[in-house]
Amino acid sequence: MGMTFRQYLSGPRIYGCQKCKTHLATLASMMSRAFNGQHGRAYLFEKVVNVIEGEPCDRAMTTGQHTVRDIYCCKCGDTLGWKYEVAQEPSQKYKEGKYILERNLLVDVQ
Repeated sequence: MGMTFRQYLSGPRIYGCQKCKTHLATLASMMSRAFNGQHGRAYLFEKVVNVIEGEPCDRAMTTGQHTVRDIYCCKCGDTLGWKYEVAQEPSQKYKEGKYILERNLLVDVQ
């Protein structure tokens, strides 16, 4: 299988996994703070690194039906949020390919 190499980010604010502090995203890649996850507040990011994507599944959410993939930390395996694959509602198409990270599962690394 080989060794997994993690990507390290730079910038004024880095979000990491709460459990192992693996770098996940930067403040510059954050698109919105106005989201809710399964554990409270969540952030929408354009780019996230060091995650493993699960299998796609359909979920009924407050904004409509979406096909999503759960995302997990590549180091410790903790669930961090999900990636939007397909949004059924035309007004929600901007979410496709974007990531939700739950605030309670994140820590500021810097």
